[in-house]
Amino acid sequence: MKPPCALYYSLWFLVLLGVGSLLLLVHLQDLSETAQHQNSGVNVLLAPRREGVEKDVQTDASAAAVDFKVSSVSSQLVLEDSSSDQPLTKRHRKLLLKSSFTMSSTSFGTDKERHLQQLTRTQKFRRHLLADVCARYQPGVSQRRVSQQQVSRVYVEDGSRLLYCEVPKAGCSNWKRVLMVLGGSATSTRDIPHDAAHYSNHLRRLESYDRAGITERLRSYTKVLFIREPFERLVSAFRDKFESPNSYYHPVFGRPIISRYRTNATHTALRTGAGVTFREFIQYLLDVRRPVGMDIHWEPVSQLCNPCLLRYNFIGKFESLEDEANFLLQSIGAPRNLTFPDFKDRNPQEERTSSSITRKYFDQLNSTERQKAFDFYYMDYLMFNYQKPFTDLH
Repeated sequence: MKPPCALYYSLWFLVLLGVGSLLLLVHLQDLSETAQHQNSGVNVLLAPRREGVEKDVQTDASAAAVDFKVSSVSSQLVLEDSSSDQPLTKRHRKLLLKSSFTMSSTSFGTDKERHLQQLTRTQKFRRHLLADVCARYQPGVSQRRVSQQQVSRVYVEDGSRLLYCEVPKAGCSNWKRVLMVLGGSATSTRDIPHDAAHYSNHLRRLESYDRAGITERLRSYTKVLFIREPFERLVSAFRDKFESPNSYYHPVFGRPIISRYRTNATHTALRTGAGVTFREFIQYLLDVRRPVGMDIHWEPVSQLCNPCLLRYNFIGKFESLEDEANFLLQSIGAPRNLTFPDFKDRNPQEERTSSSITRKYFDQLNSTERQKAFDFYYMDYLMFNYQKPFTDLH
């Protein structure tokens, strides 16, 4: 017996229904997978943009901030994708691989951002500390009129809107080289000899401007000061000026120092001024009736650069000179190929003055002499947060 037509129609209907259901299920799965890849934030992984990072005017701090943001988003998305109950498709694997590469490539940016933030916090602390010390010991000084003599050690770089107070024995030779490159009078810091940096640098000092020019630059320019541990700076100056041949400091300072403080000085010593001892130098420094005047190489920074009056925006330290100087150069938008030089071109064969070398020199003094020397530089220690170099100081 032949099956009725109604049976054939029923079978065909069931087959078509099954095929249609299968196609619909496959289509819905594709839509679900596509929707997962279009969730908020995933497009950052597919094409992270870093607009402005390649621009010369963009600082490395901003670039690091972009890297930090991308890395944080990538990390969060990787965790979310890996914890999903959905099967790991081919597209998922590609996204996870790409996000892992993004995280590794931006880890340096994250570390750099943290370092830049630390440098920024350090600057804020130093400015606040200086302001507190000034308010306590020199109240109201910042409201006084600035004289030309008080800015005689401040160099000007108008192109970068930068003011730099020269502190000898705290990296000033290399800072002058940097200012020369910024000003266009030199193309590389390494091409500038020591004497050229000091005696033919073509740099203007703030005192050379008229009253209005001085006031405007103090108001609107970045004011920079780099300092050094006071005793270490003092020993560095002594070694440079009195232990090495010097046609100026030996006759001008050495002869009167030997004449005043050395008993039974030889005729040769009195004639040449060579061979000043560290103790004799300290005696001269602490004498209120010095036989010869003060010199910028050992004058306290609190007097040399008038920090309470000029209110510096950036206070760097010689102990971390290269790192902080490069941070400053990036902040003012200096050319990317300009970095702070680290070479020592004066008496290069001699070891740099360190804390251990400084201690050896001060061990030649008695406790009273050390205390008086500390008192002489007390404001520098206080303003710039240097610790007492000897435990018996008070």
